[in-house]
Amino acid sequence: MLHLFARHALLNVVLGFCSLSACAAGQTADRLNLDPVVRDGFQHFYVLDFDGAMQRFESVAKAHPDDPMAVGYLLTDTIFRELYRQDLLDTTYYAHEHFLSSSHKSDVPDSMKQEVERLTTHAVELADARIKANPNDKDAYFARGYARGMHAAWVTFVDHTFAGAARQGLQSRNDSESVLKLDPDYADAKMAIGIQQFAVASLPRFVRMLVGIAGLGGNKEQGLALLRESAAHGTITRVPSQTALSLFLRHEHRYAEAFTVAQGLAKQYPHDFLFRLEEANLMKDAGHGPEAIALYHAVLDDAAKPGYFVEPRLQLAYFGLGETERGQGHSSDAAISYRKAAAQPNCSDWMRKRAAVAAGMMYDLLHRREDAMEQYRLAAAPGGDQSQAADARKYMRSPYTGS
Repeated sequence: MLHLFARHALLNVVLGFCSLSACAAGQTADRLNLDPVVRDGFQHFYVLDFDGAMQRFESVAKAHPDDPMAVGYLLTDTIFRELYRQDLLDTTYYAHEHFLSSSHKSDVPDSMKQEVERLTTHAVELADARIKANPNDKDAYFARGYARGMHAAWVTFVDHTFAGAARQGLQSRNDSESVLKLDPDYADAKMAIGIQQFAVASLPRFVRMLVGIAGLGGNKEQGLALLRESAAHGTITRVPSQTALSLFLRHEHRYAEAFTVAQGLAKQYPHDFLFRLEEANLMKDAGHGPEAIALYHAVLDDAAKPGYFVEPRLQLAYFGLGETERGQGHSSDAAISYRKAAAQPNCSDWMRKRAAVAAGMMYDLLHRREDAMEQYRLAAAPGGDQSQAADARKYMRSPYTGS
């Protein structure tokens, strides 16, 4: 169940694939996920070439107009391309419990929201039709649960709608359980159940009641075990299962285990900017500041190589670098990094103002009050994102002191 992303996030919950030999070794899955064009599409997806992936997924959808899984590919690419554009795929933002209470509102165009709704509805309707014709269609159950899970992640990230996401996540889990009743070896279906097992175990009872899942049980270790199974044996869930596994281990402060998983993804997809960034983020959270700084610089150095990354969001790396330098007491370096984050031409207004507040705080620590006030004024400016305005105005009245 993908509703945990409301509390702890998912840096980039995306689809995966396995080799034909692995599936031939006894794993069962939707055969469309093994289509060469689909697999090629995910090769592009995993270097964040969303346009290249979409071209391939559209050809698959055209060739399989009645297959809900084909629509699921389009839905996934559409969602994560927009989330990336919004600077919403940095896991450090979701690692804090104040995520849902944040006043940040994305500026996703209405046309994009309508397209996500259309694709979700279409995928569910196609799956419903197949299930009606054949109640034992395990692939249709999985495709429906997959689309519902993707939509749950979308409304969580974009609208901060925790209750709605929780209910859709529960529907996704129910669909996955239906799959396993029909085929216990359908490893892909274990991801949604594993995520929800961990999620529910992490939620206080009153929160479960608030979102209507009070009677649902959960177990963190069972959830992690299921994610390991889907990561090892799944087809379309291999990579997202590893991503969720790394995130949940991080939540439990099991940083060494989380880093091992993240490092494996970065080695498999060295041109995926987000996977590379996650290595640095985890090292930072583990308290290894110098090592994290080195990893951030390595990402930025590779980004300077023409064509190494596809449209990297350098503001995410500079902001993470600034956070690490701040933690090391390097206020001057941190201020520079925050300002570089804000200066990136593709930086979202939200991230730009967030970086401006952080830079102002560093200047206050350096007793450079005029520089700090300049940054706070930028963050408190009318129009656009206003989630940073309150903090900016607070520090305009009274300098940040580090406490």
